[in-house]
Amino acid sequence: MAALYEELGLTTEEYTKIKKILGRVPTDVELSMYSVMWSEHCSYKSSRPVLKGFPTKGPRILQGPGENAGIIDIGDGMAIAMKIESHNHPSAIEPYQGAATGVGGILRDIFTMGARPIALLDPLYFGELKNDRVKHIFEGVVEGIAGYGNCTGVPTIAGSVNFEECYEGNPLVNVMAVGLMRQDKITKGIASGEGNVVIVFGNKTGRDGIGGVSVLASQEFTAKSAAKRPSVQVGDPFTEKLCIEASLELIDNKLVVGLQDFGGAGLTCATCETASRADMGMEIDVRLVEQREPNMEAFEIMVSESQERMLAICTPENQERVLAVCRRWGLDAGVIGHVTGDGLLRVKDNGVVVGEMPAHSLADEAILYNRPAKKPAYLAEVQSFDTKALKHPKDTGKTLMKLVTSPNLCSRHWVYEQYDHMVQTNTAVLPGSDAGVLRLKDSKKAIALTVDGNGRYCYLDPYVGAQIAVAEAARNVVASGAVPLAVTDCLNFGNPEKPENFWQFKEAVRGMGVACSAFGTPVTGGNVSFYNEWQKGAIYPTPVVGMLGLIDDVNKRMTAGFKKEGHVIALIGETLPELGGSEYLKVMHKIVAGRCPALDLDKERHMHEVVLEAIKLGLIVSAHDLSEGGLGMALAESCMLSGLGARVNPDSAERSHLEVNEWLFSESQSRMLVSLPEKSMFLFDRIIHNSRVQHTYIGRVGGDDLVIDDILNIPIGEMTSAWRGTLECLIG
Repeated sequence: MAALYEELGLTTEEYTKIKKILGRVPTDVELSMYSVMWSEHCSYKSSRPVLKGFPTKGPRILQGPGENAGIIDIGDGMAIAMKIESHNHPSAIEPYQGAATGVGGILRDIFTMGARPIALLDPLYFGELKNDRVKHIFEGVVEGIAGYGNCTGVPTIAGSVNFEECYEGNPLVNVMAVGLMRQDKITKGIASGEGNVVIVFGNKTGRDGIGGVSVLASQEFTAKSAAKRPSVQVGDPFTEKLCIEASLELIDNKLVVGLQDFGGAGLTCATCETASRADMGMEIDVRLVEQREPNMEAFEIMVSESQERMLAICTPENQERVLAVCRRWGLDAGVIGHVTGDGLLRVKDNGVVVGEMPAHSLADEAILYNRPAKKPAYLAEVQSFDTKALKHPKDTGKTLMKLVTSPNLCSRHWVYEQYDHMVQTNTAVLPGSDAGVLRLKDSKKAIALTVDGNGRYCYLDPYVGAQIAVAEAARNVVASGAVPLAVTDCLNFGNPEKPENFWQFKEAVRGMGVACSAFGTPVTGGNVSFYNEWQKGAIYPTPVVGMLGLIDDVNKRMTAGFKKEGHVIALIGETLPELGGSEYLKVMHKIVAGRCPALDLDKERHMHEVVLEAIKLGLIVSAHDLSEGGLGMALAESCMLSGLGARVNPDSAERSHLEVNEWLFSESQSRMLVSLPEKSMFLFDRIIHNSRVQHTYIGRVGGDDLVIDDILNIPIGEMTSAWRGTLECLIG
C-alpha cells in the first residue's frame, strides 16, 4: 500500500525535504498543502530553471513575472495588465465548466492587480472533428467560454481554433485576459503589516475542485483521471462580476494593502504566497471560512479550488469598511485570521493548530529539477522529407477552395458569434481580422491584441517554430497598425519527465527568448502546462504567444479586407519554396513533415518598421499578414472580408523559381499583403527602397471574382459561402 505522500503525488525526495524543513513528520493537513503547492502546476519545478532565459525587463514593463499578471505602461498614467493561463485537463473531463472556470480564473488574475478586465482572447486546440467526442469537447468549451465571459460583461475579441489529431484526447484550452488601469492603482498580492487582518470574500468554499487543476495539470491525462469529475471546479460568473466590482472599489478607496485570488491550490496558495512575498507569516482558522458543505475537513478547506473567492489584507482600522463593501455587493465575507511577523503559516481548526509551516517553504522551496533532455529521433525522419518531390494537383482553383474550406482555415464565425465581443463598446476591430483592437476611452489611443502558436511547426522544429509564434503575433498586431510592446505566454507540452518532451520545451523557450529580444517585447508572465498526453502520446509542443500592441491614434487602425476597387495590391517580403509543415501539405497530401519555414528576425523586424511607417503616413489602406495557407489564403481572406474581388497578375520574376503551388501556398515568413491607392505608390516605393524589405506589385482590387492570371478564377460570393459554412457542417 502506498504511503499517503505518494498518493498525494509527492516523491520520496520531496517528502524527505518536507520533514527536514519542519524538523518532524508533517501532519496530514501539512502534507496536503505541500502536495498541491509543490505540484508541477503550482511550483514550476521542472520549468522554472529554463524560464530564466526569457527577457522580462523593458522601459514599459511595470510588473514582470512573479505577480498575478504582468503590467505594461501605455503612457498618460495608464497601464495594461495581461496574463494567459491554461485549463486543458479540466476541459478534457468537463468541457463547459473546464473552459468557464478557466475564464473566471484568468479574469481574477487581472482585477486582483487593480485593473478592470476589458478583453478576453481564447486560443483553442482540438482533435479532428470527425470524432464525436472531439465535437462534444469543442462545443462544450465554446459554450463555456461564451457563458462565463458574456455573463461577466467582458468581450471576447480574438482567438484561434486549431484542429490536429494529436489534441484528440488532450485538448488545449488557453485563455488570455487583459485589463486597463491607472498606474497609481497597481495592487499586489502581499500580506504585509504584522497584525493586519486577513479577509476571505466571494463564494463559499465547497468540495468541488479539491485537488483540481493543481493535481490534474501535474499528471498525464488518462481514463482514470477522466473519471475524477469532482476535481473539476464549478463556475458562477454572476458572483465573479460582483467580485470584480467589490475588488475594484476596495482598491479605488485604498482599503486594502494586498489582494489575491484563489488560484490553483485554493486557500493554501492564497495564504502562503501573499505571506511569502511580504516575508511575513499568517495565522488562520479554517472554521472561520464560509463553507457550503457540511463536515468539511481542514485539509479539504485548505486545498479546495472552489471558484470566485478572494483574499484581502487590510489594516484593523479598515476591517469593517472592507466587510461592508463586500456585503453591499452581495458577497459572503469574513475575517479568517491575521498577519504575523514570524514567517510561519499557521493553520488552526477551531482553535487547534493542525499545520505550522514556513510560508516561504510552501511558496518557493519546492525541489527544482534539472530534467534530462534528448533530441527526439523522429526529427531526422520528418525533417528529411523533400517537398520538391511532391506531385502537385493541376487544378489550382480547386486546391484553393479545399484550403478555404479546411477545418484550420475556414471561417470561425460560428465560434465568435457566440461571444459578446461588443460589450463595453470599446471594440474597434471585430473578430476575424489579424488582431482584436480596443479603443481606450477618453483617449485617441487603442491597443491591439492577438494570440498565436503553430504546434505543427514546433513539432518539426521547436526552436524555429517558437520563434515563428512570436513573429506571427508581432505581424498580426503590426498589420492592425500597432507597435508590439510585450508578450504573455502559455507553454503547452507533454510529460517533462520524458527527455524528448523536455528537449522540445527547452528549445521552444530558447527560441521564444531570442525572438522576444529581437522585437523588444519582454515576457511579462504566463503559464506552463505539462503532462498534455493521451494514449497515443504527447500533443505537438505548442507554445502560445499572447501579444499586446499600442496604436497612438485609433483612426489609424488597419484591417485585412480590401477597401476600394482600383487599389493596387502589393506583396511585401520574399516567397521561397517552403511547404514544410504547411496547411497545403496537410490538406492536399495528408502529410505533416519537412522543415518549417526559415525565419530571419532582422528581416522580420524591418518589415514591421516599413508597414508601420506606411500606416502612419496613411499610404496603405489594408494589411494582412501571410501565415497558414500562404499568399493564396491571404488573397482569398482579403477578398472575402471585403466582398471585393481582385485581379492578380504577378511579376514573372517573382514566380520564376517557384512552382505555382509553391508560390501560392508556401508559408514563408516575414510577408504582408497590403493595398493602397495608386497615388501612394511613389512614396511607398521610397520607404521600401530605404529598407532591406522586398516588395512586388501583384494586382488590383476589383470585380466579383478572385482571378489569378490563367491559374484560377473563383467568384467571391461562392468562396465566401463555402468558407463561412464549413465549420457548422463539420460539427453537424
